[in-house]
Amino acid sequence: MIEPILKRRSIRQYTDEPVSEEQIGKLLEAGMAAPSASNKKPWHFVVVTEREKLDKLSHYGSHWDMLRDAPLSIIICGDPAISDRYWVQDCSAATENILLAVTMMGLGAVWLGCHPNPDRVDPTKELLGIEDPVTPLAVLAIGHPAEEKEPRTQYDEERVHRNEW
Repeated sequence: MIEPILKRRSIRQYTDEPVSEEQIGKLLEAGMAAPSASNKKPWHFVVVTEREKLDKLSHYGSHWDMLRDAPLSIIICGDPAISDRYWVQDCSAATENILLAVTMMGLGAVWLGCHPNPDRVDPTKELLGIEDPVTPLAVLAIGHPAEEKEPRTQYDEERVHRNEW
C-alpha cells in the first residue's frame, strides 16, 4: 500500500534519455494535486530542459552538480502574495507529490534545497527570470535513473510520541 513512498529515493545519476512532454505534464499535474491551505495554490513551476540553463543551475548550490546530467529540472516556486503564511508548506506538498509521481513513473529525482538561501535563490531567479515576490523553494533534478536503490523504511519508534511527549 505504501510501496511508492518506500521506493522513493534520491536519484542523482541519469541516462541521456529525455523525459517526454507527456511525462512532464503528468508530473506537473501531480504537483498541482497537492493540498493547499485555503486552496490558495500559491505555486508556480518552471520547467527547464535547456542544457545550458541546467549546467548553469548546477553551480548555484554546493550539491547541485547532478543537474549537469539531468535532462530535466522542475523548480517549484511559491508566491507569498497569494499565501504569505503557508506558501512554503503548500509548495513542499507539491514537491513531494512530484517526487512520488517520478517514482511511480519509473523515473528518478532528487530534491535540491533552494529557499531560504539567498546564494541559491537569487541566481536561480535571475537565470530563469522569476519576478518578485515569487521565490524558488525547491529545485528537482529529474531523469531516467542510471542508478538503482532499494526501497527502504526509515521508521524510528523513538520519534513517535503517543498522547504526550
